[in-house]
Amino acid sequence: MSNDVLHLRLARPDDVRDIGVLCRRVVKRWVVPDQSAEVGRALLLRLSASVLRQRIVEGQRFHLAYVGTVLVGVAAMRDDSHLLHFYVSTRYQGRGIARRLWQRAMRDAIRRAGTQRFTLNATPCAVPVYLRLGFHIDGAERPSPNGVLTTPMSLQLPVRRSKRA
Repeated sequence: MSNDVLHLRLARPDDVRDIGVLCRRVVKRWVVPDQSAEVGRALLLRLSASVLRQRIVEGQRFHLAYVGTVLVGVAAMRDDSHLLHFYVSTRYQGRGIARRLWQRAMRDAIRRAGTQRFTLNATPCAVPVYLRLGFHIDGAERPSPNGVLTTPMSLQLPVRRSKRA
């Protein structure tokens, strides 16, 4: 079925409503239960369309994954090295979408900036996902500057040796 084909593209400012809906749904289901009520509310506010639009306008790269016409995944990168948002719709999890979305965002950052090291702050439910994507835990779980309980993680790409004769 052609509806099962995954399509990836960069977000535009007019995508922010759909991005916000997907992100807030996933955050409410998977992230908020591990946070205090106050932190959860603040996190959801940072996923409003106006905040997301501002981030896109400021140059953050939002990669989107669609199955047919349905937005099923979002990966947002800051400074071509720090993964800020990474969400896959609950009903589409377990289908390899996260891996393909991450590979697309990573390749984009490597192409644009030559990035060799990626960082993120993983919420408790997401740590296993990032470990499967090749990230390593860099420290103990702790509150982020925004108060969200996270684990710092990173992925260091192997050094590529140039082929010289």
